[in-house]
Amino acid sequence: MPEILRISRLTKRFGGLAAVNDVSFSVPEGAIVGLIGPNGAGKTTIFNLVTGVYSLTDGQVEFGGLNIAGLPAYKIADLGITRTFQNIRLFKNLTVFENVLTACHRSASYSILESILRLPRFRQEEKNITRKAEELLSIMGLSDRRDLVANNLPYGMQRRLEIVRALALDPKLLLLDEPAAGMNPDETEQLMRMISKIRDDFKLSILVIEHHMDLIMGVCERIVVLNFGVKLAEGNPEQISNDPKVIEAYLGVAEGEANA
Repeated sequence: MPEILRISRLTKRFGGLAAVNDVSFSVPEGAIVGLIGPNGAGKTTIFNLVTGVYSLTDGQVEFGGLNIAGLPAYKIADLGITRTFQNIRLFKNLTVFENVLTACHRSASYSILESILRLPRFRQEEKNITRKAEELLSIMGLSDRRDLVANNLPYGMQRRLEIVRALALDPKLLLLDEPAAGMNPDETEQLMRMISKIRDDFKLSILVIEHHMDLIMGVCERIVVLNFGVKLAEGNPEQISNDPKVIEAYLGVAEGEANA
């Protein structure tokens, strides 16, 4: 299967500390890949390196065969990589619909003059953008909350809205950073179904960081495990759940003890 993202010997040092050290893995087109590890393992640092938030110390990041290392974040987003964050980032005082509409405007191609004079292309594109926002809200089950102020949404719905805003940017690769954080078990189960539906409906690839192992094991075809900034293991869910090194990293027990 062709790869949409290839990370090779990725390294990031902050002073003398290697937050990520010589990490390599790939994301196949159309796949859902999990990136897991204990706190401080380097997971979000990898997201920041892929999206241009941090510069690389060493290594290479290829997206669709193009080396994107060193590109500014906005150019990487334009190429088709979008993300969510551990801490929800919404326009808290705008409505649900306005949050999505703002993201949809990235695809607008009318000029400032056309918008001031409200020329035909401006009016047509505004209709298209409005329709796109409404369709996204419908697909993601937020239509009945379109006029609520984002800050008044339940926490799980705010997470969902953040994903909708990322989808509004028409990504080819979606990076989800702990999307189930703060969710109850029912919300987490709904999120599992939603992630699979997003992949299928939008024909994109997904790389997800998550501590909820039920979600990772239930939705990912492949899992990469980090520990102290290095890759500890990689494989399918069954291989990862039975890997003694992974068990030790998560539970703090050695192989012999884990099998006792």
